[in-house]
Amino acid sequence: MTKPRVAVVSLGGTISMAKKVASGVVPNLDAESLVSSLPELRDIAEIKTVPFRMVASSGLSLPDLLALRQDIDDLLQNEVDAVVVTQGTDTIEETSFLLNLTVRSEKPVVVTGAMRDPTTPGSDGQANLIAAVRVAASGYTSGLGTVVVMNDDIHHSRYVKKTHTSNPAAFSSFPLGPIGWISEDRVRIALKPATDRLRITVDPGSPEKEVLLFTALLGDSGKLIRHVADLGYDGIVLEAMGAGHIYPSIVDNLEKLASKMPVVLASRTRNGEILSKTYSFRGSESDLLKRGLISARSLNPLKARILLYLLLRAGKTKEEIRNVFENGI
Repeated sequence: MTKPRVAVVSLGGTISMAKKVASGVVPNLDAESLVSSLPELRDIAEIKTVPFRMVASSGLSLPDLLALRQDIDDLLQNEVDAVVVTQGTDTIEETSFLLNLTVRSEKPVVVTGAMRDPTTPGSDGQANLIAAVRVAASGYTSGLGTVVVMNDDIHHSRYVKKTHTSNPAAFSSFPLGPIGWISEDRVRIALKPATDRLRITVDPGSPEKEVLLFTALLGDSGKLIRHVADLGYDGIVLEAMGAGHIYPSIVDNLEKLASKMPVVLASRTRNGEILSKTYSFRGSESDLLKRGLISARSLNPLKARILLYLLLRAGKTKEEIRNVFENGI
């Protein structure tokens, strides 16, 4: 039988950090180096290696990820049956979600990384890469959107989160849990999305946009909020307290800001849904929504920022942006 063709695209990150400098490690293993250290990958698929970046994931930019999207679609259209992306875990949830929203192909796209670098006892990078290639080669995630494979769990990019700084079991998917797993080299998919995947087309030549992620704090005077528009931001995601609440002093400035740009209301708890009609005090969720803010519903702030950025880059109006968020994703 012909083996499936899988491209391994490397961005750097802990999985690639086998070189020590001073007291720490830095990225130095590209896709070819990662794959060549695992000859068993050739038994799973025909592997193509693609070095894309060599940075810690905290050094990636949103334009980097849009360029990655273009390369992935080109690979899936012309050369391979699936793509595996290796990168640092700090921003896997943002990368995978952006790819989920922008990759045009229905073929499998899998993102993986490592919590422990290759110089550390118990390093998990090789196991994660093998598992990710197995998932990609299986074809079982075709049409499901981008998934994240870590620690033998398969997470959907819509829900996956990094929840620990160093534990190998750092990734979870509230409230659903993983959509599948790998057991004895077999890929199992237990859950599939109930709705079609939202796709956003971004013209590479469209103007760059900048979205501020602002956390509401106890007793915050709101000084920064007054200057957001002047600082050149195109939109803002507000990490509100609880179910969508803020300190009362910020309310008027937020209302003025919402008249100028999209202001998306998310929860700093990063779990659960923004309410709409439970509380009615000044600075409550119903008060803010009446003042023009847009509910992120159950989308956490990091992913709400990615979605807002893409919609702005796609040239959507404030009302079109509101419609996307309010109809759920």
